[in-house]
Amino acid sequence: MNQIKNTPIAVSLIVTLLLGIPAFAQTKLKLARPASVDMSAERLERLGQGMRRLIDDKKIPGAVTLIARRGKVVHFEAHGLRNVEAGSPMEKDTIFRLYSQSKLITGAAVMMLFEEGHFLLTDPVSKYLPEFADMQVYVGQEDGEIVTEPANPITIQHLLTHTSGLTYNFFVRTPVGKMYAENGITGGPTTRFANLKEWSEALSKMPLVAQPGTTWNYSVGMDVLGRLIEVVSGQTFRDFLKSRLFNPLGMVDTDFYVPADKLDRFASNYSPKPGGGLKLVDDPQHSRYRRLPALEMGGSGLVGTVGDYLRFAQMLENRGEYRGKRYLGSRTVEFMMSDHLTPEFSDDPKTSLLGVGVGFGLTGYVVNNPATSGLPVSVGTYGWGGAATTHVWVDLEAELVGLVHTQLMPDRTYPVRELMQSLTYQAIED
Repeated sequence: MNQIKNTPIAVSLIVTLLLGIPAFAQTKLKLARPASVDMSAERLERLGQGMRRLIDDKKIPGAVTLIARRGKVVHFEAHGLRNVEAGSPMEKDTIFRLYSQSKLITGAAVMMLFEEGHFLLTDPVSKYLPEFADMQVYVGQEDGEIVTEPANPITIQHLLTHTSGLTYNFFVRTPVGKMYAENGITGGPTTRFANLKEWSEALSKMPLVAQPGTTWNYSVGMDVLGRLIEVVSGQTFRDFLKSRLFNPLGMVDTDFYVPADKLDRFASNYSPKPGGGLKLVDDPQHSRYRRLPALEMGGSGLVGTVGDYLRFAQMLENRGEYRGKRYLGSRTVEFMMSDHLTPEFSDDPKTSLLGVGVGFGLTGYVVNNPATSGLPVSVGTYGWGGAATTHVWVDLEAELVGLVHTQLMPDRTYPVRELMQSLTYQAIED
């Protein structure tokens, strides 16, 4: 009987089989005929045409786009350049800065622990992170001094829905945001703190911008949830994500940094120049992403490929299951994709980051009214994006996952998501 020898290839094959990841699946996703899932191949070609127009107009450097329906990938293309200065082409396995697209993964990780009974979403976060007991809320200034009042408890659900009273200081600038900056509290890695514990303790000394549960304010709450995961699981946040999501799903290129042997696949990041064109803001050879950060930020820290993120998003579209392994219960996924904002939030312009008719679930937007949103997605479509113009959405009704990744800051400089979604849904034939 022939035996598999202990060679690198054999070991790789064994690991692949154990993880349930088809050989070569990391770099080559099998494409299905669009007609097999009631989509038009001819009309899907408009996706590539739309991306090429943006590239030719020097609005974005390049893009990777992917559409999967009923679990089958029917469109997966790369266009343009990942590094304009070097002329390096965009490839399907290009690694992108995900920024806030990290949030959906953090939310799923929290819900895995919720399903195991470690906490209730209505629990005060101070039950697990005692530094958040006895918080104060900013109410104004008097004689140059900040005036505060006692805060109601922040719950885990508040953190998941950006209603905790924490902030990023992006949309409503207050003296609290200035205090964040002065104390090194940012939405990204900083060298001021050695770990998430130190960062969380420093954050807890800052006042809130509003009473928890009273207003939607985009915030560092997801980073607090990363610390919650550490305390509850007994693992570092990164180790939890790798052991519970990345490794079993086969997300081999998703991490908080890009190792040296993958830097040649890491895209450069750009911003628009005044008058047109692109300005380099972060290149792989000098990027902070070359090193594992001290702070593993659940709100903005991950990098990864489109193929990797598809695996996570397809798990959600499958209502918590992927290739025979269950990660979340189906009811939990539907709960995550329900609008958690009460009617009084609807007139708050901050909740309409992605358009009128859009609410907010757990860590991502939820489309409540496609007609007023201006896009032909289904009611309940769920997704989120990142600061460098990456975006993912999951449409349970249409059984569809869509991804578009480029590297242009800030997000929404151009309507890349809207173009991607409109060109996707016009190709559906059923």
